[in-house]
Amino acid sequence: MQKAIGYIRVSTQGQADEGVSLEAQRAKIRAWCELNDAELVAVFEDAGLSGASMKGREGLEAALKATGKGMALVCYSISRLARSTRDMLHISEQLDKKGADLVSLTEKIDTTTAAGRMVFKMLAVLADFERDQIGERTKLALAHKKAVGEVYAATPYGFDAIEGRLVEVKREAKVVAEILKQRNAGASLADIAESLNAQGIEGKRGGRWYGGRLRKRKTKHDKDFDLCSVSVTECSENGRFLNTLQDRRFDLSGACPNC
Repeated sequence: MQKAIGYIRVSTQGQADEGVSLEAQRAKIRAWCELNDAELVAVFEDAGLSGASMKGREGLEAALKATGKGMALVCYSISRLARSTRDMLHISEQLDKKGADLVSLTEKIDTTTAAGRMVFKMLAVLADFERDQIGERTKLALAHKKAVGEVYAATPYGFDAIEGRLVEVKREAKVVAEILKQRNAGASLADIAESLNAQGIEGKRGGRWYGGRLRKRKTKHDKDFDLCSVSVTECSENGRFLNTLQDRRFDLSGACPNC
C-alpha cells in the first residue's frame, strides 16, 4: 500500500466560498486515497496564504519534508501548491529526487508516468502565463486612466474624485496655496503642519497634519494639476487617520511615531 501526504491551502474567504475550502480539499484527498488504496499519513495546510511564493508557507514545507521515497504528495489542484512555474518545477524536482510522486486531483496529474510529468510542466507554464496576463491587463488599465485624465491613485488634497475625474475643491485649494507659500518661504514641514493644526484645518479624511522626513518621489497627479503639489498620505493608528504633507518634487510624508 502506497503512503500519501496531503497538502491543502486557501488564500481568501472567497476561495472557501467557491468550494475549495480546506475541508473540501481534505475530503477530496481522503476520497482519492480510499479509491487508490493509499494510506493517508497526514494532511498539512496553509490557511490565508498566497500561492505566489513558497516563503512563509510552513504547511507546504512540512508536507515536502514528510513526503519520502515511494510516497505521494496529493493536492486538490496544482494552484494550491504554487502559482509560478519556477516554484512548481522546484517542488516537482524535490519530489523526483526523493523518489516520490505528485498527484493533483483537479488536473488528474500523476507524475509516475512520462505523460503525467509532461502535462504537469505544461500546466505550470500556462498558470504562469495567466498570472502575467493579469498583471499586464492591470498595467494597461492604469495607463489608460492616466492617459484620459481619470483618477488612478489616491485622491490628493485639493481635489475630489467625481465620476473618475479630479475636480478642484476651492476651499482646499486655498489651503494648498498657503502651504506652498510657506514652503517657498522656507518653512519646515513641521512648522507648516503645526500651523494647519493650530488653525483647526483637517486633512482629507480628518485628523491632524504631520510634517516628516524628506524622500524623493514624484506624486502621480502632478503632471496635470498645479494645485496637486500637496496631497495627503494616511496611516492608521487605532482606527484614526494621520495626515502627512507631500509636494510635487518630494514626498514629504511624515513619519508617524507609531508606525
